[in-house]
Amino acid sequence: MNRQEELEVVFEHVKDMLKELKFGSITLVVQNSKVIQLEKNEKVRLV
Repeated sequence: MNRQEELEVVFEHVKDMLKELKFGSITLVVQNSKVIQLEKNEKVRLV
C-alpha cells in the first residue's frame, strides 16, 4: 500500500468517526511519519 492509499484509509476512518461524534475530539497518533492510531473522546451533555 502506497502513502496515498494509507492516507485515504485514515481519512475514511476519520470521516466515519466524525459522523457519529456530536461533542468531543478525534486525535491522530503519529509515529515515524505514519498515523498508527486514532482516538475518539466523546462528551455527553446532560443538560
